[in-house]
Amino acid sequence: MSETLTAGTAPRMNHRQVLEALSGLLLGMFVSMLASTVVSSSLPVIIHDLDGNQAAFTWVVTATLLTTAISTPIWGKLADLTNRKVLYQLAIVIFVLATAAAGFSQTPEMLIGFRAVQGIGAGGLAALSQVLMADIISPRERGRYMGLFGAVMALATIGGPLLGGLITDAWGWRWNFFVALPVAVVALILVQATLHVPARAKKKTTIDYLGIILLSTAVSLLLVWVTNAGTTTTGDWWDLGNNDWWSLTTVLMVGGATLAALLFVIVELRSREPLVPLTLFRNRTFTLSVIASIATGIAMFGASVFLSQYMQLARGATPTEAGLMTIPMIAGLLVASVGVGTLVTRYGKWKPYLIVGAVLLIAGSYLLSTIHYDTNFAIVSVYMFLLGAGVGMTMQNLVLVVQNTTRPEEIGVASSGVTFFRSLGGTIGVSVMGAALAARVVDLVAQRKEDITAAIMGLGDQAQYWAQQLQTGSLPKVSAMPDTLRVVFEDIYANGISHSFLIAVPFAVLSLVAIVFLPNKPLTTMTTVERMQASEADLATVSVPEAMETLTATGSVRTVSAGNRNDG
Repeated sequence: MSETLTAGTAPRMNHRQVLEALSGLLLGMFVSMLASTVVSSSLPVIIHDLDGNQAAFTWVVTATLLTTAISTPIWGKLADLTNRKVLYQLAIVIFVLATAAAGFSQTPEMLIGFRAVQGIGAGGLAALSQVLMADIISPRERGRYMGLFGAVMALATIGGPLLGGLITDAWGWRWNFFVALPVAVVALILVQATLHVPARAKKKTTIDYLGIILLSTAVSLLLVWVTNAGTTTTGDWWDLGNNDWWSLTTVLMVGGATLAALLFVIVELRSREPLVPLTLFRNRTFTLSVIASIATGIAMFGASVFLSQYMQLARGATPTEAGLMTIPMIAGLLVASVGVGTLVTRYGKWKPYLIVGAVLLIAGSYLLSTIHYDTNFAIVSVYMFLLGAGVGMTMQNLVLVVQNTTRPEEIGVASSGVTFFRSLGGTIGVSVMGAALAARVVDLVAQRKEDITAAIMGLGDQAQYWAQQLQTGSLPKVSAMPDTLRVVFEDIYANGISHSFLIAVPFAVLSLVAIVFLPNKPLTTMTTVERMQASEADLATVSVPEAMETLTATGSVRTVSAGNRNDG
């Protein structure tokens, strides 16, 4: 395809116009990130106040990630069929209303339910922002603007936990869910006023409802099984009776997930408008980027969830302090995302940065698996910075290289496809890491039973109170424990959390292998709209000579020519 603009193509937007168009998208992403991260530092407090356990803690996070993953390809498919701007505004409304409703939760079940709805909106924001960017910015130029998205993500990820900690300590955790509302109103107004995407030809919309049901069933069954397998029954709704790794429950859930996944593949192959076009996997870049995105999702979501828990349960930090203590990871993400984005735009090279990012993911994940409750915090900060830099180098650029090689008509499903598998990887990763953490904590508590008993017996009048607290099975508030008991539980949770980070290492290695084999194709300088127009122009230049040959063969050209002479 020629990279030269054809006649009739809309004029290229200048830098100022692009920034104006992106302002609403950036604020929309900011409000979604803020609504998520503002809760992260206070989540241990929230689960403690709602009498939830470690499984509830994991599911509050997993519910959002699950619905985000499932809804992302749906939003992406809709983006190829209907008005993308309206879809983006709808996603903001769904996300923020669900977030506000979560602030009224009275039980872990209510909170998990509202967080699930929240994830539907988050899936739209994640998928549609990438698609809308592709409409107005070429892959070559997109690097520096993706750096802006990285900066906004970093700002929300830094500011969110800090703001959440301050709000929790000052007014209570429920206000964390209301803080995004005024920002969301401004984002909606900005998107309406500044985002003007080129008009697209209308298509008859067909939704693959059966594909949606089968995908949701397969992913949900798998995650519920992963979260509960190997745990003891507590009577909560998310527990399923006999949860042994090898049990009837395991056979039914894993078998059901496998059957639903196979049926999903069959339906997608036969569907006229498949939810996830399996033909995309013929594209080597797409397939390898999907594999690499899974590891990025595990690192990104796993770290954001369990590092905050580590700071509070293993180092006795308050929610505000936990937000401050995770700044090194966000600094790594910010520096890498903005810096690499600028370099990609300037030099047009992307693969070396992806390889370095994958190496940093491996290093950061492994090193975080070695931390203890008393590890020098400067060392922990270095480990967090490395992991954050790895995420910053890989996350946006994997979407970029897919958009660069995908047919413009499939930009929506291709972009959302990468985002979907990143979210799915993060969802499964958080579930597996949470299950590993819960199982590890149970084992360590059993091993340290004598130490815990001795610490409780030495508490005098407080002994009965703390014995009852620990017997409830709720997530403990470690920072409020007496020193002798607190040190034991800090050691237990530090051991469990660091152990869970080992799970991310093999996936990070797989990500590096996939990135190494990515085709090193140069970035195009055309936007999606320009590529579509150029494609139509190329089709026209091919069709006209063929038509002329047909006319000549039938004698029609001579007749027309004679007619023209007579008219003259």
